[in-house]
Amino acid sequence: MVIRSFTHLDSYKECRSLRKSLAVLVKSFPTDERFRLSDQIIRSSRSTTACIAEGYGRFHYKENIQFCRMARGSLQETLEHLITAYDESYITAENLKSFKSQIDICVAYLNGYIAYLSKAQKTGK
Repeated sequence: MVIRSFTHLDSYKECRSLRKSLAVLVKSFPTDERFRLSDQIIRSSRSTTACIAEGYGRFHYKENIQFCRMARGSLQETLEHLITAYDESYITAENLKSFKSQIDICVAYLNGYIAYLSKAQKTGK
């Protein structure tokens, strides 16, 4: 399949799925966390898909790779916020484990996409 949009990238699809799940999760957090932890989780998870989209739109391998690296960093930031949510007893250990697994899958897809872009950059294809 020819990729004609960032929305067709597996890395984008996985990160989008994570983002949507997290948007539902934070609605169960206490109201006083609305503009603190909930907001941080929403922002960092949105950053992952936004970075993938922006990198794709740059049309240069090096810039695309850099934005994918930023998306990967945002995934790790999201994980840290989820660890905080666990520490504050807003989510269970099982929730944390499940989201960590989902984040690991997103990271794996991003790493694969970065490897593809790096190879394509070197071969000029």
